[in-house]
Amino acid sequence: MTWATFHKSSEGLAAAAHEALHIGNFSQAENLFAQAAEKEEYALTYLKLQEKPRTFGITSVSAVALWYKARELSRAERLAHQVLAIAEVPEFAVEQLRGLLQTIWNENIQETARVSFAPGQILVSVKGGQVVRGGAPLDLVVDKVQTIQAIFYRTAEFLQNLPFRHRGPAPREIQDSYRPWLFQSVPGSYQFVVAIQSPKQTDMFTNNQPEPQLVASTFFSIIKESAEDSAGEGLSQLIPDKEYKATFLKLARNLAPSGQTFSQLEIRASGHINPIVLSQESRKSISKTLRCERPVETNDDQHSPISLSGILRAVHLDDDWLELCVDGKQVRIEEVVETVDDVIGPMVNHQVTVQAVRDSKDKYYFRDIELEE
Repeated sequence: MTWATFHKSSEGLAAAAHEALHIGNFSQAENLFAQAAEKEEYALTYLKLQEKPRTFGITSVSAVALWYKARELSRAERLAHQVLAIAEVPEFAVEQLRGLLQTIWNENIQETARVSFAPGQILVSVKGGQVVRGGAPLDLVVDKVQTIQAIFYRTAEFLQNLPFRHRGPAPREIQDSYRPWLFQSVPGSYQFVVAIQSPKQTDMFTNNQPEPQLVASTFFSIIKESAEDSAGEGLSQLIPDKEYKATFLKLARNLAPSGQTFSQLEIRASGHINPIVLSQESRKSISKTLRCERPVETNDDQHSPISLSGILRAVHLDDDWLELCVDGKQVRIEEVVETVDDVIGPMVNHQVTVQAVRDSKDKYYFRDIELEE
């Protein structure tokens, strides 16, 4: 037997576990993750840190993450401490193991609380620019938290096959069943953990109501496809409804940086080693996808395209207009009917860029809007 033998076996079991997770068979997934974790921990015993430090670090993080996914929190914690006690462990592994430990501690705290939480958490990290270790501008953090909450609620609505919501907040039953919570994370840039509160009575879920754990995993998949699939094909398969898909893309774009205040946002699902990275390039790629999928207006060739940057002062979606303050002047832009509350609401009184067209009478017609930090 060698490291490769056990590691390959672990990879196969983990892949099967993820397939079970994807179809909502959580108990089978946890059992397979436990088997994968045991194989990976065996693989670790065949490595000498001094000879293969990077492989040792990767394997140790993988084993701890697999025990965590199996819901064997005490075994995951114990193995993490054992590895961290070794002085020569690579720094990248130390950082990731500490992050896993913080996740485990958060879940232990949640188990003692009066409210219950669904298994699985989302770690969000904001980096670069004005963000410092453990601190970030309040308005930046509030905006990202609101956007993440909007994506969670929209994900639950989509999975429950609810009609697309153009106006107003998420239904009360959605908010009560899938309320996101914030928990602190280990210091490092600015980070926080998002967990979904579970209802006190599990029988509240009817046949068409998804479990909170499925909402969390689908949320992660939506962000991943939005950030990493420039053609939008993966997101189309995951979210075939065009209105839901466009809204998810716009919300994901609002998470990505423009580069003025911060440079990178990372989202990592609990137990996953590799994060989703949203950068300036991600924002550009998502905007390109949205432009390609936006229906061509019949009169666009008769109008002049224009980009307006200013403070969004007023929005009246029912009357189909918004008002922008550009260089001290109020500019009204019409035909904003496709815009939804979740996307545009947090932008009010913030700097935005609006893509529009202008006719011969100097009237402006809406095409797209992006939040600037």
